[in-house]
Amino acid sequence: MREPRNRNLSRSPCVGYAEEQGVHMRPLVIFGAMLIAIGIAGLIIDNISFTEKKVIVDAGPLKVTADQQRTIPIPSIAGVIAIVAGAGMIFFGRQART
Repeated sequence: MREPRNRNLSRSPCVGYAEEQGVHMRPLVIFGAMLIAIGIAGLIIDNISFTEKKVIVDAGPLKVTADQQRTIPIPSIAGVIAIVAGAGMIFFGRQART
């Protein structure tokens, strides 16, 4: 006859297996760090510029194109929000582990 095991039902069996193997998965902390890096990049880079080829005339074998410079501005508040959200994720991700 088997003895009943002392199981903590509040934890997933996958988490227990990962801890036994020495693997600590913290997706909230990793995603928070990525958001902070993206936020810092957004503060450093003011806008994204690229060149778009536009066809002006397309008449049979004759094709006239023009290059048009396009710029997408990145608002500074978006970078700040990403940094704050990332810091919050790291804070709550570390609290959840303890």
